[in-house]
Amino acid sequence: MQVVSELIPKKLLVLGTGGTIAGTASNAADNIGYTAAQVGVAQLLAAVPALSGVLRGHDLLSEQVAQVDSKDMRFDIWLALAQRVAHHLAQPDVSGVLITHGTDTLEETAYFLHAVLPPELIATKPVVLTCAMRPASAQTPDGPQNLMDAVAVALTPGAHGVVAVCAGTLHSGLDVQKSHTYKLDAFTSGDAGPLGYVEEGQVRLTRNWPLALMNKGQVAIKDIPVSTAWPRVEIVMNYAGCGGEVVDALLLPRHGLAPLRGLVVAGTGNGTMHQDLEAALRRAQQAGVKVVRSTRCAQGRVLATADSEFAHSDGLSPVKARVALMLALLQPASGM
Repeated sequence: MQVVSELIPKKLLVLGTGGTIAGTASNAADNIGYTAAQVGVAQLLAAVPALSGVLRGHDLLSEQVAQVDSKDMRFDIWLALAQRVAHHLAQPDVSGVLITHGTDTLEETAYFLHAVLPPELIATKPVVLTCAMRPASAQTPDGPQNLMDAVAVALTPGAHGVVAVCAGTLHSGLDVQKSHTYKLDAFTSGDAGPLGYVEEGQVRLTRNWPLALMNKGQVAIKDIPVSTAWPRVEIVMNYAGCGGEVVDALLLPRHGLAPLRGLVVAGTGNGTMHQDLEAALRRAQQAGVKVVRSTRCAQGRVLATADSEFAHSDGLSPVKARVALMLALLQPASGM
């Protein structure tokens, strides 16, 4: 006898947030002078009729969560997106969730979702972010193929965790970084390497699907109120001739601005910093500001030394370390 649940049509949800993939330009030959976030997600999907051939019997449903250029991504959109992803993943007839996103801050959104989505959900189902480097109005847009590849990833047996797919390459949400300003294959996973590749609708893995945090740094979505005041965390960079003036300025009280709670330093090399910047960061830490060392290097991680004064980023890039520190500061006892 056939199990009743097998008779329920399976669904794949696509959540739109805007970005270049939804952008338009007045001239189809213009791949940079466009306006992002102009085309709705339902319209984007309708423009790719070939999607019906890779759905494997699934119904493709869409929902517009936001419509922004991802350079303007906001915390309230992150929270709304995470809530909608969690809602859909919890439905037994949903196989996975796909998110259309701008490339500029995709890596930060991917890490945020990796950190806050319920581990029991992303341990069994995939959340796939995809994007485009050319607007929807381009003569040869890359968005349609990226959508096709993202659907193929989401419906791959055993797929789970937060991942990103662009130009046929599959990345973990923990490792993905935008590494190029213009070319279609704009992302890297650093020295961790990609998860795999999408080749003619088939996923070829080169390493395992990403693991959920399983309470290591986990912040439950329900514990982040909609009206929450997100901890103010800034990023500073080390460079030749760097001083501590920027740090000192960030510490000054300003009307209408929340007090500084955290600083991530994008250090040189193994998180090294100019002595004047180091002194300013020490003053900030003494004033109660949490300081985390990362590196401006595209590959490698900061390795702590025996005399390290500041916490290190546990391998996260500066922008992801900032997200992790904000989430840590939301908890009663910050553990980062």
